[in-house]
Amino acid sequence: MVQQSAVSEFSLHFLNAKPPSYTILPRGVILAYAVPRIAFGIMGTLFVVYFMKFATDVLLIAPAIIGTILAIGRLWDGITDPIIGFLSDRTRSRIGRRRLWLFCAAVPMALSLIGIWSPPEFLSGATLIIWMTLCLLLYETAQTAFFVPHGALSIELSQDYHERTRLYGLSHMIGIFGVAAGLLSLHFMQQAEDKRLFAFQLSMFAAAAIALLVIWTTYLLPERADHQGRAFKNPFQTFLDILRNPHARLLLIVYGIETFGGATLGILAAYAAEYVVKMDSLVIILVVYQIPQFLFAPLWIRFSKRTGKRNLWIIGTLISAVSYGSLFFAGAGNDLYVYTSCFFAGVGAGAGAVLPPSIQADIVDYDEFMTGERKEGAYLAVWNLVRKIASSITAFVIGLALQFSGFEPNVEQTQVTQDTIRYLLALMPCACYIVGALLLMRFSFNEPEHRAVRVALDARQPQPVVNEK
Repeated sequence: MVQQSAVSEFSLHFLNAKPPSYTILPRGVILAYAVPRIAFGIMGTLFVVYFMKFATDVLLIAPAIIGTILAIGRLWDGITDPIIGFLSDRTRSRIGRRRLWLFCAAVPMALSLIGIWSPPEFLSGATLIIWMTLCLLLYETAQTAFFVPHGALSIELSQDYHERTRLYGLSHMIGIFGVAAGLLSLHFMQQAEDKRLFAFQLSMFAAAAIALLVIWTTYLLPERADHQGRAFKNPFQTFLDILRNPHARLLLIVYGIETFGGATLGILAAYAAEYVVKMDSLVIILVVYQIPQFLFAPLWIRFSKRTGKRNLWIIGTLISAVSYGSLFFAGAGNDLYVYTSCFFAGVGAGAGAVLPPSIQADIVDYDEFMTGERKEGAYLAVWNLVRKIASSITAFVIGLALQFSGFEPNVEQTQVTQDTIRYLLALMPCACYIVGALLLMRFSFNEPEHRAVRVALDARQPQPVVNEK
């Protein structure tokens, strides 16, 4: 055949393990990479915004206990991230070192997701707590086994400086549909008379969607066979390599600072809406926050070619700083003001979702230039770990601050408590984003430097050999 469809091309890569060498990523490849985000977004959004309330109000688990279970899950996640990242870099398989992990994670993710949202009704007390803990640990493990190799695989799909931004920009746009489905699910969950039945039905649907989409899209995705066997150091040496990489080290600091500040939105949005600005619909606030992330993604892709990834990321970070800071002045009845601030906060968040992953991929190329290894999984795991630690610290700080400010649930809050929520939701992220922007000005691995590294790496590589059938 003179011409091949996108799916046929994927099948050729699958059968021959031929390294993809795209100048421009086919839309089919981008879709295959990004579509699972839609399924994950349904329950992922619901988990972030509503799971703790579901556990306390519907499953009747004490707040301190479910909080402890979630903390254990986050701690376990911090352990499994670097382990799976390290192992996926060293996996050898005929179908690819990343794709093997993706296939294996699909069904455990689906089953444990159902277990989290639909524990058997006859369970109560200690047995329910044990069930929820085990299901959460299984889900966190399976989810890490998918997301770390999946993110590492995206770095390998293209070696082009700008195509990587296009990949992550379009993927983020596609993922917004999952977030929208999650917010719609949140609305129906809040309206449902039997929330337990609705959670069971929704989790069954989401689990089936996750399993089927992960298996199908993983089959379609190509993977470079020539990257197998290119990571050979022990975990300690690998971690030292990441810390020795000056560009990665700076990015880790920026991630930690910005995540520490930005995590306040997910934790405090419901508190601020109910107790400070007195707005009934949290869903509408979150929708307004998500809309610009979808609308502006094509602009980030286009403008990054003119301004550079780093400079555009700095602009987005400063937009976030101003937007969060403006929320400090919002009060009851200022609905339009709140929506406007949240809209522009979404503009900045969109830049933070599109540009940093593209820069991460470039930094991994620099690591290959310095060490001769390809260890995308380790880098993704360490970056994820930093973010999770930072968000955990944020949750801890917020919990203490609310406790000592005199917070009482379901009553009118004192002025001290309202001001504490304002400080945490507005000024803390504003300060963190400003610091992040200042640090990013020191980042120096931009397009000319990456181009020079790619020229050197390409000169090292022998011509790939394809096994003929």
